[in-house]
Amino acid sequence: MKKILILGAGLVARPIVKHLLASGYRLTVADIVQSKAAELTGSHPHSEAVALNVEDEAALGNLIAGHDLTVSLLPYVFHVQVAKHCIRYRKNMVTTSYVKPEMEALDAMAKEAGIIILNEMGLDPGIDHMSAMRIIDHVHHQNGKVLEFYSICGALPAPEAVDNPFKYKFSWSPKGVVMAGNNDARYLKNGSEVFVPTAELFRHPASVEFKGVGKLDIYPNRDSISYIDIYGIPEVQTMMRGTFRYPGWCETLDAIKQLNLISYDKSDMSGMSYAQLVMHQIGADSTDRLRDKVAAYLGVDVKAHALDALEWLGLFENKPMNRGTDSPYEVTSDLMIAKMELGFEERDMVAMQHTFLAGYPDGRKEIIRSRMLDFGSPSTDTSIARTVALPAAIGVEMIMKGEITVKGVFRPVIPEIYNPVLDALEKLDIRMVEEYGLPLSENIA
Repeated sequence: MKKILILGAGLVARPIVKHLLASGYRLTVADIVQSKAAELTGSHPHSEAVALNVEDEAALGNLIAGHDLTVSLLPYVFHVQVAKHCIRYRKNMVTTSYVKPEMEALDAMAKEAGIIILNEMGLDPGIDHMSAMRIIDHVHHQNGKVLEFYSICGALPAPEAVDNPFKYKFSWSPKGVVMAGNNDARYLKNGSEVFVPTAELFRHPASVEFKGVGKLDIYPNRDSISYIDIYGIPEVQTMMRGTFRYPGWCETLDAIKQLNLISYDKSDMSGMSYAQLVMHQIGADSTDRLRDKVAAYLGVDVKAHALDALEWLGLFENKPMNRGTDSPYEVTSDLMIAKMELGFEERDMVAMQHTFLAGYPDGRKEIIRSRMLDFGSPSTDTSIARTVALPAAIGVEMIMKGEITVKGVFRPVIPEIYNPVLDALEKLDIRMVEEYGLPLSENIA
């Protein structure tokens, strides 16, 4: 029986463990907290839960050497370390994380070792790449050109669970969600590069009506321009990757950023209350009528939705923070996590949409749209866990069966990978619904 090593027993690990055990593989799940791994393996006779400190190079190497394939669900900073062991012991590897330059640099060594290191096999990155490439290749096979491409994804609470002013609840990596608010963004619009500094990231959201959900806002996601080469669309004139949020998030996060409340700069916060932190951030002399002072500082109406959100979060309260030397980011993200976790009985949701403007040699143009709306279940797995873990599980199976023959460092952007993975996901009720021949009015403005 072939043996698979899964490193990390975090929020998205359960579906891949269940899937691979049901498919007849022997699994070892390793985590720094053995009990977390044991929760996933249970009493299944073909599974084992072990404790592993990934910084113990000898223990890590021995585990990798003793298995046929390694799946790294660890934080991305450990992937290269794991990959080097996989190369040393000639073992294939799968991750759900972005390919960093340090990983790309291992391509030649992976090829020499005769292995594949298959990255970005999750949701975003992952399903987004595969579903996009299926349409891009379709257009190119008709001698068409992809003139515009918008790719947007969001992990959100289901509509019935939206009951706070942020219109958001955490179903994965809470610190990472807040941290992403400090990114810059870069995309291509009508042939010209657009740079969005972090201070303006949430300032001018676009919006769409998403069937089954309603209006969703869109803000740009990091560097979209690099995907022109990844997707093989040098002809494209507009290329933008973005993130979906319910209306209210962008307005609120813009206010939080203007107040420097997710800044990483540390200072002594001993004895301060939340209201005093905000007072300090705007240079006020007291916490009296703090909401009015914040409204004036931001240049917004005192009844603005963003101020409702800040007040609901507790940032206007004269309540002790109980902090020493710390950063506003830690304070604000901890408040958000405490009040905005997805409830045990609540559903989460993943919404993804690709919108293409395609042009053809006969002068014809069309909008092509591909959408996925997936809901989690309180009794089983969250949508974010399913949509991240199951593409990786399918990739693992394909490698183990010899159905993926390429070697080196890869993303799932070639037909050999994306077609069978997307077909397998549909059988698991994770599917993109494609619409062709839409009028130009259906484009994203």
